[in-house]
Amino acid sequence: MTEIRDPEACATMTEVRAGVDDVDRRIIALLQRRFGYMDAAARIKPDRSDVRDEWRKADVLAKVDATAADLGVDRALMARLYEDLIETSIAHELVEFDRSRA
Repeated sequence: MTEIRDPEACATMTEVRAGVDDVDRRIIALLQRRFGYMDAAARIKPDRSDVRDEWRKADVLAKVDATAADLGVDRALMARLYEDLIETSIAHELVEFDRSRA
C-alpha cells in the first residue's frame, strides 16, 4: 500500500491518487455520519413541515462560507456543493420521516 503523503510532499501520481482515495474514504464516512444526523432529525421533528427549515439552511450556508473564507477555499464552489448536499439531505430526511411513521 502506498504511504499517504500531504499533497505538497507528493512526488508521483501514485502518491497523489492514494491521497485522493484516502480523502474520498474519509469524506464518505463523514457523509454517512452527517446523514445519520438527518435520520435523527427525522425521528425527532414532530411534523413533516418542520423538515424544510430555510433559516437553518441559510445558517449552514453562512457557516460554510465563513469556513471556506478562513481556509482559503473557493467559496463559490463550496456554496454549490453545500446547496446540493443540503437539498439532498432534506430529501433524505423527508423519506426517512415518512418511512418512520408509515
